[in-house]
Amino acid sequence: MGVIGIILLVAFVIICILLVCLVLIQNEEGGGLGGLLGGGNSVAFGSRSGNVLTKTTYILVTLFFLATFGLAFLNKTPAVKSLDAAAEQEAAETSGGFWEEDTATEPAAIDLSVSE
Repeated sequence: MGVIGIILLVAFVIICILLVCLVLIQNEEGGGLGGLLGGGNSVAFGSRSGNVLTKTTYILVTLFFLATFGLAFLNKTPAVKSLDAAAEQEAAETSGGFWEEDTATEPAAIDLSVSE
């Protein structure tokens, strides 16, 4: 993932924490988008302009989506044309394992004879 990916990931975590804090701070009087479904007197986005918290929330949500798409773009895997090619590629990357024994080195034979 390179330096840009790490910087974007750190920014993503900070944006997430700030977004959660801002949503928890906002009051529940129906002044936000939640009032669209059950708010009787409100117009689509409200007749009044949003306060600082709602504007900051909109900015952080936009940054959240941009960071999410950026991280997804940086961490995408190369496209594989078929399932067989994907299986061969995976097998080539993970060839060998702890269950495969090396035939070049045989363990020494243990003498179990009892001498008295």
